[in-house]
Amino acid sequence: MKSIVIHAARDLRVETGAAPPAPGPGEVEVEIAAGGICGSDLHYYNHGGFGTVRLREPMILGHEVAGHIARVGPDVTQLSVGQLVAVSPSRPCGTCAYCLEGRPNHCLNMRFYGSAMPFPHIQGAFRQRLIAEAQHCAPADGLTPGEAAMAEPLAVCLHAMHQAGDLLGKRDLVTGCGPIGALAILAERRAGAGEIVATDLFPFTLDLAQKSGADRALNMAETPDALDGYGAEKGYFDVLFECTGVARALSGAIPALRPRAVIVQLGLGGDMTLPVQAMTAKELSLRGSFRFHGEFFQGVGLMQKRLIDVRHLITHALPLAESVAAFELASDRSRAMKAQIAFT
Repeated sequence: MKSIVIHAARDLRVETGAAPPAPGPGEVEVEIAAGGICGSDLHYYNHGGFGTVRLREPMILGHEVAGHIARVGPDVTQLSVGQLVAVSPSRPCGTCAYCLEGRPNHCLNMRFYGSAMPFPHIQGAFRQRLIAEAQHCAPADGLTPGEAAMAEPLAVCLHAMHQAGDLLGKRDLVTGCGPIGALAILAERRAGAGEIVATDLFPFTLDLAQKSGADRALNMAETPDALDGYGAEKGYFDVLFECTGVARALSGAIPALRPRAVIVQLGLGGDMTLPVQAMTAKELSLRGSFRFHGEFFQGVGLMQKRLIDVRHLITHALPLAESVAAFELASDRSRAMKAQIAFT
């Protein structure tokens, strides 16, 4: 069985290991068909980690995966061999204080595929065969494996919609039009946003942002003051979805926000220095948005009903043998949105 293993920054290998054991009670074996390269995967590949999270041992990458059921364990009746499923990487313990409070995304014992936060690291899902809990597999009938693998980043954005609150008729600003920003635009439109303006640095991603439903797409590399016109009369936007994790993007958007606007921070990067006084004077609300749980199955359902269509965001699919090339491509926002690995 082959897996994609990161050893250190820029040291990515396709390795052969033992096949997994037979699935146990409540488990299934999934033959992985597609896996999307996420921003955190790119941080491990390009930098060996992000913030204080660093690689300390070789780790299988990947948490955006979908595949077909190869075997089912005892007592598994809701899934069948051959069925396409999206596999949720969110595996909370179900017994800690936060799980019992109904906040499983903050689980104290979370086992999230491909995470170097704990040690030993939680091995990821970029492998040809994966033993998964049946309860974490969402039936994806009617979708392609590539679409099903988009369930994880879509769930991130659906959770952010919950954090933002009512969006019906609101004026939204999205900073950063990578996969999360583009998916956030799709989710905002589904939630009834009245107007969406998106900013980024690359014409390629801005074009896809407009195809996802943005009313305007502003190139901040070409026109750094493009948001200045939105600062009149204390601002224009009701909600900001900040998808870059870059302090300059957040601070540059503050003048364009109306008093009592809501900021939803999705982008993860290093620590940020914020214009707290300006935020205080406008009575802005800053809300973090971290991972998801129930939104994973909701996202699969929305895609199956074509209420959210992600197909235009899957720009590349490379075979497993070309994993390094796929990671290089995924790192280039001037020509790639969502690059995936085709395992079969």
